[in-house]
Amino acid sequence: MRPSSLLFLYLIFFHGFSPLVESSYLDYADALSKSILFFEGQRSGFLPQDQRIGWRGNSGLSDGWMYNTDLTGGYYDAGDNVKFGFPMAFTTTMLAWSVIEFGDLMPPNELRNALVAIRWATDYLLKTVSQPNRIFVQVGDPNIDHSCWERPEDMDTARSVYAVDAPNPASDVAGETAAALAASSMAFRSVDAGYADTLLRNAVQVFQFADNFRGAYSDNAHIRDGACPFYCDFSGYQDELLWGAAWLRRASQDNSYLSYLENNGKTLGADDNINEFGWDNKHAGLNVLVSKEVLDGNMYTLESYKASADSFMCTLIPDSSSSHIEYTPGGLIYKPGGSNLQHATTISFILLVYAKYLDRTSQTVNCGNEFVSPVLLRMQAKKQVDYILGKNPMGLSYMVGYSNYFPQRIHHRGSSLPSVKDHPGFIACKDGSIYFNSTNPNPNVLVGAIVGGPGEDDVYGDDRADFRKSEPTTYINAPFVGALAYFAANPNPS
Repeated sequence: MRPSSLLFLYLIFFHGFSPLVESSYLDYADALSKSILFFEGQRSGFLPQDQRIGWRGNSGLSDGWMYNTDLTGGYYDAGDNVKFGFPMAFTTTMLAWSVIEFGDLMPPNELRNALVAIRWATDYLLKTVSQPNRIFVQVGDPNIDHSCWERPEDMDTARSVYAVDAPNPASDVAGETAAALAASSMAFRSVDAGYADTLLRNAVQVFQFADNFRGAYSDNAHIRDGACPFYCDFSGYQDELLWGAAWLRRASQDNSYLSYLENNGKTLGADDNINEFGWDNKHAGLNVLVSKEVLDGNMYTLESYKASADSFMCTLIPDSSSSHIEYTPGGLIYKPGGSNLQHATTISFILLVYAKYLDRTSQTVNCGNEFVSPVLLRMQAKKQVDYILGKNPMGLSYMVGYSNYFPQRIHHRGSSLPSVKDHPGFIACKDGSIYFNSTNPNPNVLVGAIVGGPGEDDVYGDDRADFRKSEPTTYINAPFVGALAYFAANPNPS
């Protein structure tokens, strides 16, 4: 029997999937709507009347009490009940960047929903930087939280607050928070100028904290045990300083940030690790963002950033002479380490953004043996987006609630336990284990969630315990919002 036939039987008999038909039609508009809706399932705090994911309830209402401050709100990063500031800020930056570049392509109601999703995060981020020379970087003890399988509405674990006070460093979280607030100020500029001003003013202040007290937040002894190994700063804090400065330059047009990028590129390693982009490493996104200055404004003092952006794009083109990143046999960008779809969504997004910047000035990318057009970059992005939505060897959508075949047993506490609406009684820390270990589908569908995705062999087992594959995260979804906005408006890119 052929391997594909074995895979087919495995899907039907063990997981209830039936990839009989790979549709040539993908509804990008539906996927866009659901990708934004997902964030409502990740909300912490007091939920509003117009909350659309009805199986969620209020949670984390006492967050911050240990510091006698209000730290309610924000998002749980993934399938647990912890608020990690580092990935939350990156999520916010990517949501805002999605709106900045492609918001004009979104239907008005979805643009509104995207702005609501951004504001749920920025309102929280403003709280984290509300006290002079202090940044709150996390709420919740992940080691205790991860030992429980309980709904956020039932949380009875320690809501430990992790704060960094000057002169202790948190350049990474503070730099990313500056980026998030600056980018969000641009997203809100035309609809709420007063709020945009508040965001930008706070972005300036938190960037000063990041730059004045340089170092990684997870190098602080009192932070390390809470942040690591989950969201340690593995790649260094320098990229967040450049990233924060780049967003402040874009949002404010202040020449001091231009000078910062010109003068600190070499010393802060702008040419290092240029083929990565995610919550920890900002280099590829930084280079694309700064390239806009070169392409639009002939700012040749920043040419090295554009050269790095070009180099990265060439690694994504299979026919180019550059060294290439790895793809699965089915065509998915693959990097080891788990939650692989985070790479596919971030890279798809910056492919589309760079194509947009190049198009504006009728430029191509010189990849040595060929010149790569914006159209080709968009086609590369489309392959990744289509793979995630179901055009893959398993015929499975990796977005929950999209199409007829999607993951049923995601690694997510709220989704896998009975909702507080259906089971109002308290479910204690260890009492949720029977739901974690169950082979039944999750009772609550977390619509729009994108899971970690398949392995390097394109196989996905739909196993709740396999968190590297079955756990959704906010930072997988956020850049996908922008990519879907583009393809909803341009299903056949040219």
